[in-house]
Amino acid sequence: MDAKRLATGTLAGGLAMFAAGYVIFDLVFASFFAANAGADATWRETSLQWAIGLGNLILAALITLAIGWSRAASMAEGFKIGAIVGLLVWLGVNFILYGIMDNLNLTATIVDGLLGGVLFGIGGAAISAALGKTSSS
Repeated sequence: MDAKRLATGTLAGGLAMFAAGYVIFDLVFASFFAANAGADATWRETSLQWAIGLGNLILAALITLAIGWSRAASMAEGFKIGAIVGLLVWLGVNFILYGIMDNLNLTATIVDGLLGGVLFGIGGAAISAALGKTSSS
């Protein structure tokens, strides 16, 4: 994968994931996660949007590479690759964090991993759409 395609996919996926993450986690599931937080969980009063954006770009780069390596050619294939990567990444990270921190209970740990799969799937679909419009040289 050339640098132009990596940058295009990363930007498209990062923006899609930032927007979808806001809807999923801040609007739709915010009360669920607040109700399922651990006893010692602390949340920032105001989120650091720059850090969330940077994190989404980094994760979108991972998805872009996975899509490039898999040669996914459609938005549906991009969604599938993104969802698999997201599910594996978030369940893995969440269970490690569950083992060492008291941020979320077990239910929220699992739900967060599943929602991560959906979020990465949305990013993967956006990346595939953007890469479909970018010819490789």
